Amino acid sequence: MSREFLDQLEQWNREDKYQEIIDAIQALPQEEWDFALTSALARAYNNLARDLMPPEDRPLYQRALDLLLPLEDQLEEAVKQDPDAAHTWHFRVAYAYFYLDQESLALPHFEKALEARPGDEDTQEFINGCQRSLALPLGVKPFRVRTEEAWAAFLEGEVELRALMDREDREAAGGELIARCTELLSPAFCDVAFELGHNGEKYELILVPEGDRTRLFQLAYFQKHAPRELLEKWNILVGRTRTSGFTLRMGGQDVSLEDVQVWAEKTGDSGLGLELYCEKLAPLMEENENQVYHMIYILLDQALGELAAMRYVDYLDVLKAPQAGECITLDQLADFVATGVDPEGWPQANDPELAGRRYTAYEGKPSEEEDWPLRADVYVGVSCCVSLIKAYLQGDDCFMDRLHRDGVVPGFFYYPLEGIGRDDILDLRDQLEQAIQARCGEGIVTFTGGATGTELGYLDFIAWDLQVLLDSAVEVFAGAPVKWAAFHTFRFNTSGISLKAEADGQQ
Repeated sequence: MSREFLDQLEQWNREDKYQEIIDAIQALPQEEWDFALTSALARAYNNLARDLMPPEDRPLYQRALDLLLPLEDQLEEAVKQDPDAAHTWHFRVAYAYFYLDQESLALPHFEKALEARPGDEDTQEFINGCQRSLALPLGVKPFRVRTEEAWAAFLEGEVELRALMDREDREAAGGELIARCTELLSPAFCDVAFELGHNGEKYELILVPEGDRTRLFQLAYFQKHAPRELLEKWNILVGRTRTSGFTLRMGGQDVSLEDVQVWAEKTGDSGLGLELYCEKLAPLMEENENQVYHMIYILLDQALGELAAMRYVDYLDVLKAPQAGECITLDQLADFVATGVDPEGWPQANDPELAGRRYTAYEGKPSEEEDWPLRADVYVGVSCCVSLIKAYLQGDDCFMDRLHRDGVVPGFFYYPLEGIGRDDILDLRDQLEQAIQARCGEGIVTFTGGATGTELGYLDFIAWDLQVLLDSAVEVFAGAPVKWAAFHTFRFNTSGISLKAEADGQQ
């Protein structure tokens, strides 16, 4: 590429003429897009997006990433030509992630950009911004607001959805239908699985949690806030419902619920342990075991309902051969649960709010180290979202990263138990939860459990509007009988945020 052309791109960049840069590069044959030119195009998209308001900016940042990420294999060679290429590539990747509310992905790239250009003030400022946002994610629009915006958009666009669903060539319109529904839901969700249908009376939007309990809480919240006027024509459901006579076709072979043998046992807390065998799928176990499990889970969702399966099934094993002992077929499993596992709860087993409220008690071995991390002192706790706690203790941010992009903040309050009688610890936690909930009002927080440590008490939650929640918590803890209190997200490698300090200012 000529020096004059590259100089012109730099001049346009200084003059904020980003669209001119994009037009000029895209006018060239794509085979001429080398590392430097592609990176310059991505920078133009990043800069153009900066001048737009969300959500219009997001496709441009994503376009920048789509251009930059494939260049990683060329980075080492590019550095030989331009020593500053490592900084610019990492910085531009991080910049796009940062403004897509993916700070956990942006941070390591900003850190590598700083390694490549030590002392760079702009890079250090972004690093500090990432760390602040991950510890105290107030810069992301809260899910409470996103939910309101998404339902407003859906209400405005649902007539178009119904028209697409009513078309005689519905299959041909399928792609357009999914794309339009995704667009209407996008104010709330960066990524959401759903199905559309009609039950003969109403249209149906089925939001699918895909086995993720954290997503279940999010979808249940979203469903609860659907506009009343929408419900005249639509059923808004969370999770696939039970289907009698369901058959799954695989490789030209039909597999029904009756084809699957089940050895079921009741576990603690009204749960289920399942061992299953299907003769039709047995040959596939050697070739693709993961596919067999995927098919079994689909069949299980049809047998119990997706939310009931999430609620009750504690473990599931697919056998390579049938075992001895009494068994039932998968179509009989719902009756087994209804009569022998949870007779009282079964009628509401597929209610999304109740499905998430199954609490699991757990125990821990308190750390004996002098300098222990948060929650390492826990010896007993209870949670209706154990996956969050497991991920936190393992340093796995997968749930946090997904929820962060949607403005959902799982976290916990923690406070010292010094001076609190052993018999009063649980009462104090309950009082704090009730007081904060009352001060917040509806639609701000869902409490998910808590834990007791040798030194600290913990109160767990999922925040739908973190700012409102923290403001309420500050007021409640101010009058609580604890010396100090703090907030922490379910990210292991972030700092806590003080809500109440000791009288001398030391926490």
